Amino acid sequence: MRWIMRSKIHKATVTQADLEYIGSITIDETLVEKAGLLPGEKVLVVSNSSGARLETYVIVGEKDSGIIC
Repeated sequence: MRWIMRSKIHKATVTQADLEYIGSITIDETLVEKAGLLPGEKVLVVSNSSGARLETYVIVGEKDSGIIC
């Protein structure tokens, strides 16, 4: 299987985090639509400061809330 990147949300700021929770990433519905993502889609989250990478899946957040957590 060959993986390709089909969309990118560049330099987004995480608005909230819970260190005790390991799982999904919630993204504002408007941003999900603009990026062409689907609920439950596997995504790669990369830290711009440390380069750390996390594979997770998308949960759609409230429209126009600006949430990324």
